[in-house]
Amino acid sequence: MASQGRRLQLDQFLSPITSSKSKAVISFTGLWSCLRAGKGLYSLLDGKTHAIAVVCLAPFLLLSKRPLVLDFFLADKDKAATPIWLVRAEDLEGWRSTHAGAGAAWVETSGFKGEAGKVLLLPDASGAVSGVLLGTGDGSDPLITGALASALPSGEYRLAGGFDGDPTLAVLGYALGTYRFTRYSGKPRDWPRLVLPQGVDGEEAGRLARAMFLARDLINTPASDMSPADLAAAAQSVADTHGATMSTIVGDELLAQNYPMIHAVGRAAAVAPRLIDMRWGREDAPRVTLVGKGVCFDTGGLDLKPSSAMGLMKKDMGGAAATLALAQLLMEDGLDIRLRLLIPAVENSVSGNAFRPGDVLQSRKGLTVEIGNTDAEGRLILADALTEADSESPDLLIDMATLTGAARVALGPELPPFYTHDDDFARDLAAVAQAVADPIWRMPLWKPYDNWLDSKIADVSHISDGPFAGSVTAALFLARFVEKARVHAHFDIYGWVPKPKPGRPVGGEAQAIRALFQLIRRQYG
Repeated sequence: MASQGRRLQLDQFLSPITSSKSKAVISFTGLWSCLRAGKGLYSLLDGKTHAIAVVCLAPFLLLSKRPLVLDFFLADKDKAATPIWLVRAEDLEGWRSTHAGAGAAWVETSGFKGEAGKVLLLPDASGAVSGVLLGTGDGSDPLITGALASALPSGEYRLAGGFDGDPTLAVLGYALGTYRFTRYSGKPRDWPRLVLPQGVDGEEAGRLARAMFLARDLINTPASDMSPADLAAAAQSVADTHGATMSTIVGDELLAQNYPMIHAVGRAAAVAPRLIDMRWGREDAPRVTLVGKGVCFDTGGLDLKPSSAMGLMKKDMGGAAATLALAQLLMEDGLDIRLRLLIPAVENSVSGNAFRPGDVLQSRKGLTVEIGNTDAEGRLILADALTEADSESPDLLIDMATLTGAARVALGPELPPFYTHDDDFARDLAAVAQAVADPIWRMPLWKPYDNWLDSKIADVSHISDGPFAGSVTAALFLARFVEKARVHAHFDIYGWVPKPKPGRPVGGEAQAIRALFQLIRRQYG
């Protein structure tokens, strides 16, 4: 407990992964859940300096160097703290007219205009910080508070006014602004602390931030440390932490258990392909199944990508990262659902036994699939996983994948398209997404394009011959492998922030998971 207000200890962002018999000295947030779950943590050397020696009984992933306990939220609503005013550009003069003293004079002297994300520290007569202005521009970004954490000196702060929307989003934005990927470089820092506004659940904001950080860490980790085996270890860590069961089908066993397209795509890589299968919850509860594309690196295969297109391909497991983070949220919330997570994890590599353009592959569903281009591998592994997911007739089946460049051409990096036949689901999800500032956009499963996938020698081609509607035809291909699910939705995400915004640094991003979490909670909570 802190003497100046109870600090909400927001557990792990991600548990460490190391070999079950090895010892590691690590420096980051994620061991709090291990302490609670008793995962073989035997010696806490110094919680303040973050040095911890561990022996793990379950696999863990060593990712970011963060403090052991994230304590930048204070629960004491009455605590004296430096005020932060959020100010639109058009309202700045009005703010100045109601505030006097050195701080107000400094606004004019500094040239502060209320631009979005700009932070101005206001001095008192002695030069100490007496307040903070955060410019919100036109006020359109509910997560604009993500600009604060890195701009403020140490201390305690409170939101004093100017935020028109949901204060929970303001708190979440602040939390997201603390994200740094420090596995290979950089040091953790002590963040300024924010007094929680009245009515805001700091622990829920922490759960949301942890899930986002989990996905970001996984995506940001290069393939040298995020192979299919490493991804499986990360999933195992999440499963162990939340009491889920997990199995993995690896290598040639995929053929024995009839996942031929997952095997075909991943067989050329040094690390064997695998299917990760996690289950949690009562067997007779409503069935929610998530499928995430786990291409840990995509060279394009024999249809080799140019170097300019290969540089970000560590992010091609963004769908797997997003669904794993969403699964973590659902389990932490304790929803009465039967949750299943399927991640086909592969590397699309080049070797003598790589699958080829023109090959015809068998699928788990029994359809034969003609290969038009080996760089459209993600839909192949998803098809086998979706067939298995669909076999249980889930109430809700969600798949997420960094699937097509066509989606980026159509909607850009910030607005992932989703596809579903269910109008009620689409309407409800769109409303929730807008409310929680997690943008998505419904695109059509345009049936007249279905014949673009016709093959002369197989049941279906996995790509169309033409240059049009690539995201739509990819979704139509996947739809052929889903028949029994009550609701199915496919998300063609980008999984990356190319241009920084407050709370969203350049790097991996978990798109659509907050909206999906809130909708699933409403439907099954």
